[in-house]
Amino acid sequence: MNPLSASRVAELANGKITSGNFDILIRRVVTDSRIVQPGDLFVALKGPLHDAHNFIDDVVSRGAAAVLVSRGVTGSSTFIRVKDTLAALTTLAKNYRATLKCHVVGITGSNGKTSTKDLAACIFSSKYSVCKTQGNLNNHIGLPLSVLAIDDSHEVAILEMGMNHAGEIAPLASIAASDTAIITNIGTAHIEFMKTQDAIAAEKGELARSVKSDGAVILNANDPFTPGIAKSVKGRVITAGIEAGDVSATELLTETTGTIFSVRYQSQEVRATLPIAGHHMVGNAMLALAAGMAHGISLQEGVAALANIKLSGGRLESKDIAGIRFLDDTYNANPDSMIAALATLQSLPVRGKRVAVLGAMGELGEHSEAGHRRVGAASDAIDLLVTVGETAEWIACESEKSGATQVIRAADTAQAAAALLSLLQPGDCVLVKGSRAARMEQVIQQLAISLQPIATVVAR
Repeated sequence: MNPLSASRVAELANGKITSGNFDILIRRVVTDSRIVQPGDLFVALKGPLHDAHNFIDDVVSRGAAAVLVSRGVTGSSTFIRVKDTLAALTTLAKNYRATLKCHVVGITGSNGKTSTKDLAACIFSSKYSVCKTQGNLNNHIGLPLSVLAIDDSHEVAILEMGMNHAGEIAPLASIAASDTAIITNIGTAHIEFMKTQDAIAAEKGELARSVKSDGAVILNANDPFTPGIAKSVKGRVITAGIEAGDVSATELLTETTGTIFSVRYQSQEVRATLPIAGHHMVGNAMLALAAGMAHGISLQEGVAALANIKLSGGRLESKDIAGIRFLDDTYNANPDSMIAALATLQSLPVRGKRVAVLGAMGELGEHSEAGHRRVGAASDAIDLLVTVGETAEWIACESEKSGATQVIRAADTAQAAAALLSLLQPGDCVLVKGSRAARMEQVIQQLAISLQPIATVVAR
């Protein structure tokens, strides 16, 4: 954040300073009292279960430069009074964004948002100073904080936007005021609340429609909802995908360390390497590459940058434990991303068994059984399936119908790890995936503890 006086912050937030130093400089905005440092503005949010106003004494003692509050408080510290602190945070971020000169890339979609964000950041960093969304700060609280983390040293900001209910993307898009938008795809994530994919497409499309006529919108050439979204866009539309689109990946060759392919754009063709498993990751890379080329990065520069990409943890992260390769895709899951991960597992060259350890998927509502059964039907080509939890039983049942070699049902992650311990051998490849609530990373953690002594013995 560019340093701003408390009086300027109050002006941007439509608030009023009730006490303290009008000229004190604010260098960061936070909502977590545990991380407050001198120079911070602490926003006292109030939710259904917690009221951050209760932590004001603590943040003041930690050196907070100012506190944004929605009720009267006593003390000599700098307090900025507003009617609603969450609304004021949104207003502050939106008005602050209007002062920035950096190019903003907004990203949304049902799957691959964070991976595409990381890919885009890698590409843009080859030429520009880049700021990107940290962690999962992509909602009505996280996005304003992400915007407020941008400063004048950043030439490009890459902002991720998530949603699970109707009406959430438009306000986020308004705050970000994206110059370039990327919609990764329209899937079935959050269909419990959105009911239909058409509704999801309309919601995600709000980001594309927010881009002005001089901006660019990057759409998935392999997604059936792309033509409909493209019709409502004011800016230039660029499609990107696999064997399709303005920016197209062709001749894909899967290797142990990733994928080799050609990228075609207009009359150009460049051979590329992506050191991440999965054809769907190549699709995400094409979206990011198209966004980069729309802002002056050459095809050659973008392809060179892709060779150095490292994704955020838990997204098809390859880990070797005692000679067994684990594909840690535990960050989250929905039917589309599960099926894509299974396709990745099936495409990899493996000396031993292909094993999938799958947990439940959330936010599917009345579509839960159908979604889990879709995943089960896609798991027929693996050697061993382990499902975790009662809801994942639908995956197991459908997998058995589809002819899977071996299916094991585990009640929890501990039971799954115990079952796998006696079955896994060096050379096996194990995909572990499930929704965040399933905590599937615990399977890998527990196996790592159990297998480490074996690895030590082997090393000797």
